[in-house]
Amino acid sequence: MHDLSALRKAVIEGEAAASVAAARRALDEGMAPLDLISQGVSPAMAEVGSLFEEGEYFVPELLMSARATKEIFQIIRPLLVASGAEPAGHVILGTVQGDLHDIGKNLVAAMLEGGGFEVTDLGVDVAPEVFVDAVRKKQVQIVGLSALLTTTMPAMKKTIEAFREAGIREQVKIIVGGAPVTKNYAESIGADGYSENAAASVDLARRLATA
Repeated sequence: MHDLSALRKAVIEGEAAASVAAARRALDEGMAPLDLISQGVSPAMAEVGSLFEEGEYFVPELLMSARATKEIFQIIRPLLVASGAEPAGHVILGTVQGDLHDIGKNLVAAMLEGGGFEVTDLGVDVAPEVFVDAVRKKQVQIVGLSALLTTTMPAMKKTIEAFREAGIREQVKIIVGGAPVTKNYAESIGADGYSENAAASVDLARRLATA
């Protein structure tokens, strides 16, 4: 039984170098990459999410833990591919067209990766057709749309409509989020789910991936 307490502590405290060092030690000792995720990274990021929801952590702390997680996945991802291990699902994320904000999206990406999902980040100011093309090229279960500005929220609806027009709306579950987005708005534009914060996005993605 591998002791991952040091790794979990490093991730929770946002210590990227210590997180990577602990991950490398566990892998060198023979731990399977998927076990490292499920027993180390995922519980740590779940704890980070709880601390955020309880008001003990704020965005800077989330960003530090997200960075630590991202660094770990730089070394884990090639090992997962080589072993043929299947991720919990594949999620495509992007900030919708006209919006250049990415902090929230980056946090969601880190939380999802910590939860065992493969994540493709399309970046910011992503046009509807780019989301559609990305889904056509890869086997994707979930598409996540982010917006921080009320003026760019209509681009979420436009993107969902683009999936319908392309005839692939039923192939994916579409989730939306961002500071101005509400559950009612998500339902009004035909989204499959809404997450009010990065921490909650993992549970939402898991429910939708197995639906």
